[in-house]
Amino acid sequence: MMKWLISITSSLLILGTSGGFIFYWHQEIPAQLKNTSLFEPIKTKTASAKVSEKELKDIIHDIQKEVVMIQQEDGTLGSGFLYNKNGDVITNAHVVSGAKTVKIKTSDAREFQGTVIGISQDVDVAVVRVPGIATEKPLQISKKKSDVGEEVLALGSPLGLQNTVTTGIISGVGRDFDIEPFHYKDAYQISAPIAPGNSGGPLINRKTGEVLGINSAATDQGSIGFSLPIVNILSLVEGWSKSPLTELPSVSVETAAADTSEDEESPEITASYLVSYFYESLNSRDYVTAYSLLGSSWQSKVGFSKFRNGYLQTQSTTIDDIQTMVDGENITVTGIITAVDLKDGTESYAKYKVQYTIGYENDQLKIISGTAKEIH
Repeated sequence: MMKWLISITSSLLILGTSGGFIFYWHQEIPAQLKNTSLFEPIKTKTASAKVSEKELKDIIHDIQKEVVMIQQEDGTLGSGFLYNKNGDVITNAHVVSGAKTVKIKTSDAREFQGTVIGISQDVDVAVVRVPGIATEKPLQISKKKSDVGEEVLALGSPLGLQNTVTTGIISGVGRDFDIEPFHYKDAYQISAPIAPGNSGGPLINRKTGEVLGINSAATDQGSIGFSLPIVNILSLVEGWSKSPLTELPSVSVETAAADTSEDEESPEITASYLVSYFYESLNSRDYVTAYSLLGSSWQSKVGFSKFRNGYLQTQSTTIDDIQTMVDGENITVTGIITAVDLKDGTESYAKYKVQYTIGYENDQLKIISGTAKEIH
């Protein structure tokens, strides 16, 4: 297997879009690779039935619940994923370099503080401990190496505009290169496009849902990304989890101004995202997550069983024309939903204008109340 070494004299960049960042580099593509299938469009099979599409959607929904967005005080953004029951999140070292504590945002818009308990000066990997998510189920970790041709999902920051999911295959293995100050050894080459916000997120086996690697770098020519195999760094991160570092080593990563976002994500965007995620959870029949997004006053009026039973006949819902308006401490979100219900084996369609009040409860955004009016 040919190893592809990237010289440190190459022009290296870390580019950012929508506040996220990931390593990129400019380089000449080796002539012997230009005519290979690695640079041809990946042909994907069209799902023959809605069932297959639903399965992929459900896999993504389940995995996204344990993928978080990581934000430093200077606005630097990246991703990470929960890998054990201690609330430990694996990410790239370049995502948390220079920080001891970071802000963590989950897929359901909750915010927590995380503490960096391990970071490497040589390998682009770090671990952040987040006690607030310690009770959640971690992602499954693959214990074996992957091969060329395996179908993969690349997931990034799971909140709002930073949410990124791409598909592809492992198009190469055993790739070695340097992006100062890190050495990437035995990396997976993937066809799934890596975009800003993916950095530190998991590379997932499409069929098993297991974590294969950490999405870390990409070229600026073609859809070529690179992911660190999880099996190569597992002993390192497990060591930090068992014995957290009391003093963090200095890791210097040069970033351009575009790598950071000084602006906090607006409450309106987060509120809109929360309502969309509510319906996404319902469509995946994840009633527990959908119910958890409701405020305590709403939950006190409608128990979980009644809530769940109210949606058992609903096959799908889509929400469009979402608009938000700030009203004091609360935010009003309106939209038009199209619901498909199944009654006596027959599908029926209905449209509703919905209005939700979003507000803070115990420092977390919740759906406080809501109304729906059928429209024709």
